[in-house]
Amino acid sequence: MVTQRSGASRGRAPSLPAPPSSARRITAAVLDALLALVCGLTAGAAAGVKVVDGVVELRPSSPSVWGAAVGALLAVSFVNHVLLTLAARASVGKLLTGLRVVRVPDSDAPASLRRPPFLRLIGRWLFGFYWTVVFVPIHLAADSDVEQQDAVGLRVVRRHAS
Repeated sequence: MVTQRSGASRGRAPSLPAPPSSARRITAAVLDALLALVCGLTAGAAAGVKVVDGVVELRPSSPSVWGAAVGALLAVSFVNHVLLTLAARASVGKLLTGLRVVRVPDSDAPASLRRPPFLRLIGRWLFGFYWTVVFVPIHLAADSDVEQQDAVGLRVVRRHAS
């Protein structure tokens, strides 16, 4: 009986699924950002509502409004980008755009079996904030065509090749 060896065991790295287009990546990021932003604003609005004599008032200058908004935004972002990706290999935006997160090839296992580990997902989530604060403004000001790089040994790929 003859057995065939995989390309990885013959010295070649296992291949990854097709990389996503920039439009798909940007759409997924915008959907994820909108989800966190809407949830943060909703929590902030709920924390700022005060009923006085049957009249509902919104007090946006209250520290509790901003604390609830930022806290909810970070919590939703963490759950979406770390916990959901740990369970489903994708955030809400990535699921809707047909993307997923995999580990960079570092073993003979096929890409579909390489789940991203928890600590790498946390690192990727934190890198996303850094990228947004540092590189997005530079990119917009310089009108460059630099694309976001995959971080901490994780890569965004298409769910199914088409």
